[in-house]
Amino acid sequence: MTTTLTLGHSPDPDDAFMFFALAEHKIPTGRWQFQHILQDIQTLNERATRGELHISAISIHAYASVMDKYALLPCGASMGDGYGPMLIVKRGRALPDLSDFGAIRDWLQHQRIAVPGKMTSAFLALKLFFLGEPMHTVVPFDKIFDFISEGNADVGLIIHEGQLTYERDGFDLVLDLGAWWKTETGLPLPLGGNVIRKDIAPADRSEINAVLYESIRYGLEHRAAGVEHALPLGRGLDSALADKFIGMYVNESTLDYGDIGRRAIREFLSRGYELGFLPEPVELEFVK
Repeated sequence: MTTTLTLGHSPDPDDAFMFFALAEHKIPTGRWQFQHILQDIQTLNERATRGELHISAISIHAYASVMDKYALLPCGASMGDGYGPMLIVKRGRALPDLSDFGAIRDWLQHQRIAVPGKMTSAFLALKLFFLGEPMHTVVPFDKIFDFISEGNADVGLIIHEGQLTYERDGFDLVLDLGAWWKTETGLPLPLGGNVIRKDIAPADRSEINAVLYESIRYGLEHRAAGVEHALPLGRGLDSALADKFIGMYVNESTLDYGDIGRRAIREFLSRGYELGFLPEPVELEFVK
């Protein structure tokens, strides 16, 4: 008997690339079928708090709020190894000394920041850098450039393909939080992962994980076809930029976090707890 599972992921090129093989029926899936649900990451984070989807992409930050309902799948990681979410401003603004993290923190105290969601890993990374919660307003990730351009906020915290297009679109970089985190810890910045509901039997979770692993592996081995599939979701990206963006966030660590990826998650969430941004310590539970 076939069982249909809801699979939530973001409408962006890296998630589309990961699940290209499933969406186009390139691999056998056994007794499992997948209903793809494309929503922005903040919406998926919120749905995960209610346990609505069987499998979902979520922010690593959000895992702290859903660990009673979901286990982490070992595949599907989005890690920024020396790069990640960025703070940007309209081109030409006076900026602090960008080589001095302390000067940037002081400057940010007087700026209103448009952020893509309070449960995003980008927002937790910003709070870890700022050592507190800056002035902010929540704006859908794909509206932040317009929001800044219209003068509704001073700084934008950008994720997804905006990391490759901000200069073209008339913005200057203040800080790459992934680069800061690498300097601070020597680790990649854990941004997103895939989770599966704990009310699914452990043996079934393992079987489903194997299917998702094969989807990612297939995409990596058939890269051109995967990029072509993902390109319609690459808001403003041509095929070369889409390929670059996918390579940033879908790679060997996406097949499995590995020891370094697991260390990075523990460090990220431990710091969040120690600074009072998370309500309790986080114990990672991975599907075997």
